[in-house]
Amino acid sequence: MLDKNGIAKRIAKEVKDGYYVNLGIGIPTLVANFVRNDIEVEFQSENGVLGMGPFPFEGEEDADIINAGKQTITTLPGASFFDSATSFGMIRGKHVDLTILGAMEVAENGDIANWKIPGKMVKGMGGAMDLVASAENIIVAMMHTNKSGQSKLLNRCTLPLTGVGCVKKIVTNMAVLEVKNHAFHLLERAPGVSVEDIKKATEGRLVVAGDIPEMEL
Repeated sequence: MLDKNGIAKRIAKEVKDGYYVNLGIGIPTLVANFVRNDIEVEFQSENGVLGMGPFPFEGEEDADIINAGKQTITTLPGASFFDSATSFGMIRGKHVDLTILGAMEVAENGDIANWKIPGKMVKGMGGAMDLVASAENIIVAMMHTNKSGQSKLLNRCTLPLTGVGCVKKIVTNMAVLEVKNHAFHLLERAPGVSVEDIKKATEGRLVVAGDIPEMEL
């Protein structure tokens, strides 16, 4: 199975030249480390940064330059900083080509739950609800199962929803899946992972058509 960096590396293949991309908290922030050097991509963070680069090396961090997850980041030449009103105007105005989010649950119809577990303290919903309501291309980066081995790809989400019917593609530590027609369509499997393994780990409706290739990382 893939680790978090492996998931991010696979998602980086979905990033195209000229894209404006929002990276959510967690695994998505790692995607900036793996984007091809021969393309130009603008990474946006909803706390008001456009032009994020890879994470800084140890000892080179600047505590004043952070992403929405309060992680220290680097910026590329030409990067800009702005207030939240401008940042969310960019998001709500559909100026972001691709949104990459983490999730606690995704349903077979594309619903996503990623901001709250009832009974647990939460700092706030952040920009996730605006992002999923405005973006036309949403990729979820997540583990296929939780720590108890239960599937996180469900018939129906059990946690409070962030967005409805919005997820287009999912990359997990086991597979790449497309969400369409109320089902998870298996596109690729992680190295060493069988189709049967993925079936066992997926609660929601899974469509397997033909031979499923291994991911190329």
